[in-house]
Amino acid sequence: METPPPPYLDPNHLNPFSQASSRLPEDTVFYSIYPDNFLSQDSLQSLHLQILNSISPFTSSYVWQHEPFTLTISFHPFPHLHGHVRYGDNLNDEWFTVFLLFQISLSFPSLSIHVHDSDGEFLLIESAFHLPRWLNPENSQNRAFIRRGKFHIIPKRSLPNPTLTESLNFLIENEQLARAPDSVQSVIRNCIEDYPEKAKLNSHTVRVRVPVSVAHVLRHAPSLISLAVEGFYDRDIDSMKHAAKMERFLKGGKEVEMVTVAVEMSRAMYAQLMQQNFHAPKCYPMPNKGDVEAELGMKIACGFEMMYQEKRKEGEEGKGSGWKKYKESLEKSGYFKGLIPGSTEYKRLMENAEEYYRNSSLFSKTSEMLNAPVRQIDEILSLTYSADDFKNHDIPPSDDDSWLYSGEDELNSVLQDRQKEMELYEVNRKKKKKSKEHQDTGPSSSSKAEGFDLSDIVKTMQGLNIKCNRRYG
Repeated sequence: METPPPPYLDPNHLNPFSQASSRLPEDTVFYSIYPDNFLSQDSLQSLHLQILNSISPFTSSYVWQHEPFTLTISFHPFPHLHGHVRYGDNLNDEWFTVFLLFQISLSFPSLSIHVHDSDGEFLLIESAFHLPRWLNPENSQNRAFIRRGKFHIIPKRSLPNPTLTESLNFLIENEQLARAPDSVQSVIRNCIEDYPEKAKLNSHTVRVRVPVSVAHVLRHAPSLISLAVEGFYDRDIDSMKHAAKMERFLKGGKEVEMVTVAVEMSRAMYAQLMQQNFHAPKCYPMPNKGDVEAELGMKIACGFEMMYQEKRKEGEEGKGSGWKKYKESLEKSGYFKGLIPGSTEYKRLMENAEEYYRNSSLFSKTSEMLNAPVRQIDEILSLTYSADDFKNHDIPPSDDDSWLYSGEDELNSVLQDRQKEMELYEVNRKKKKKSKEHQDTGPSSSSKAEGFDLSDIVKTMQGLNIKCNRRYG
C-alpha cells in the first residue's frame, strides 16, 4: 500500500513569518509563553496551572465567541506553553486575549510572550506609525515580545537576524534595551486599557423561548451557547437536514413543553442570530410571526441540534478540521498526483490516506475532542428535568440592542482616527526628510532603508478596514 505523508502538523508549530503561514486558520490569535529557565515537565505543568488560576477572575464569566483561552504544554523546540483562540467575527476576543497575556507577563516576570494572528504581527501593524524607522515586515521575525507588562522589540543593531533563542536570551540579559518606544507602548495600551470592563460590555443577555431540553442544557453548561450559535451560523444543506428532524432536542415534536429563559452570549453571537432569516422546521412548535423571543429561541434550538448531530458524526468518523488539514497537506504535497477526484486511482489513494489517518494518534485526539460536547450534552440530558424547573423564576428583560444598529458611526470614528494618524506620520516624515537634506553632507540613505514604505502602511490600513467592517458590520 502506498503510504501517504504523516498527518498535518499543529498550526502553532509553523513559522508565522514563512510562506507556510498561509495555511494558518483565519481569524485566529496564536500565543507562546517562554520561561526564562529550562523547566522540567512537572515545573511546566505547575506554571501552566498557576497562569490559568491567575487569569481566572477575568475569564470565569466571559463568553467566548468560539473557544476559550487555553494553554498547552510543548517541548519543541524547548519547554514552553502555547495556545490559540479563534475569534471569528468577534475582535473583542482577540484584544481580550492580548490583555490576558499582558496580565500574565505582569504576574510572572520571568516569562517572555510572543503573540500573532492570521494576519501576522498584528501588534506591530497596530502601532505601524510609531515603530523605529528601521523596522519593516521583512526583518520583524523573532523581534516582538511582551515582558513584564511592556512591549519589546529586539533592536536590529544588536541582533541583525535573530533566532528565537537569541531573542529570548537578549530579553533576559538586556531587557531595557529592547523596550519599545513610549509611543508604541501607548498605542498598544490604548487597545487594551478598557479591559476587563470592556469584555463585560461585550456580553448581551436576551430572553428566549426554547424547548425545555435546550433550557436544561443551557442551565448546566451555559458556555455551549457559543457552539450552538456557530452551528446555526455556519449551517449548510447537510446540517439543516438535522434541524428538519430535531431528533435530539425535540423528541416530543410539537407537544414538547417550551419555557422562557435568559441567555447570555457575546454581541457578535446576538448579531449572527438576529441578522439571518431562518424558517422554523415543520416539526417545531413555532407561534405566530413577530414573537422575537420565540424566533431567537428557535434559532438557538436548531443550532444546538445541528451542532450536536454534526459533532457526533464527525466524532465517529474522526475527521472534522483535523482531517481537512491533513487532506489539504496531502494535496499540497502532490500525493494525489493531479488525478481527477472520483477517478479509480484517486479513490484508491484516498482510501489509503483515510486508513493511515484512522490509525494515527491525530485520529483518536480529534475524535475525543469532537465527542466532548456530545458527551456533555448526553450527560446533562440524562438527568431528570421538567418545565416546572423553569417556572416562577424572575427572568430579567433583554438587554438594549440599539448598539446593533449604530455600528457604522463607531466604524467611521475608528477609520477617521487611523487616517489622522497616517496623515500625521506623513507630515513628520516630510519634515525629517527636509531637515536631513539641509544637514546631510554624505550620500543619502534610501527611504526604504530608513523608514516604512507608505504603500505598506496603506495596505495595513486596508487590512484594518476589513477587520473593522467584520467587527461592526
